[in-house]
Amino acid sequence: MQRRSALKNIGGLLLVPSLTFGNTEAKKKPVLRIAHLTDIHLKNKFDAPARFVKCLHHVQQQTPKVDFVLNGGDMVFDMNKENISTINDQWQLTKSTMKTECSLPVHYCLGNHDIWWNENDKGQAIYGKKYSMDQLGLVKPYYSFIQSGWKFIILDSVHLDIDDTWYIGKLGHEQYAWLEQELKTTSADMPVLIMTHIPILTATNLIEDNTVNKWVMLGGDMHTDNAKLISLFYRHPNVKLCLSGHIHLRDKVVYNHVTYICNGAVSGAWWEGNRRETAPGYGLIDLYADGSFTEDYINY
Repeated sequence: MQRRSALKNIGGLLLVPSLTFGNTEAKKKPVLRIAHLTDIHLKNKFDAPARFVKCLHHVQQQTPKVDFVLNGGDMVFDMNKENISTINDQWQLTKSTMKTECSLPVHYCLGNHDIWWNENDKGQAIYGKKYSMDQLGLVKPYYSFIQSGWKFIILDSVHLDIDDTWYIGKLGHEQYAWLEQELKTTSADMPVLIMTHIPILTATNLIEDNTVNKWVMLGGDMHTDNAKLISLFYRHPNVKLCLSGHIHLRDKVVYNHVTYICNGAVSGAWWEGNRRETAPGYGLIDLYADGSFTEDYINY
């Protein structure tokens, strides 16, 4: 949109002349409403199933209606600290709840709690990401789709560190090359929304308790390749919004005209109240034809 007249200050009175835009109404038209639900950590404890159902109903009662859900990962409580029987129960509870209580389409990404990395079970089929991908109906842990003029890119941000003992946030060479090609082949006038589980960029890690005069950022709390990703996004100005979860805290960082939103958790502090000052909730985002958006964090 281009402004064709300048503001003029005449005799101390500020006059704002009419502005002429090319098809302004069409460009500012809302085209999608999405709900971002992340870090649900569902288990049959703390009245979590009933509270999750309340959240799902709250989402579906929004006006205007939500078109689909972006699920940011950590669907089940924790695959790494439970036995296989408990894990199966958690996934059965998750799938039955979604089937009976959610009529909206859902697009998933994997969280660190959705992945089985118990070293004693490396030979089992459950090891790694495939088990959870099968539960969620995912063919690949990263993918893209287009809807109503927006491109959505769902990334897999959780990977084992080089010593295979814990996870860090990154894409890896293969996925980064795929992302680079996705952005390269996307029309420059098509806005892009990216979702990860681990934040690409967040300020939430700065408010943890510090006993020394410096901050220590763990590789599992924010993308370790964020400088590389930020540089890539800078070359593609149609990247507008990056959504994440993982920290269970809510913040919004704007850098190089890209907005990075880390939404709070549906489970709050793992179903035991608020996580610091962030109450249990979900993100509600309206996307517009011109690539702009409005958003809010909803305490259900």
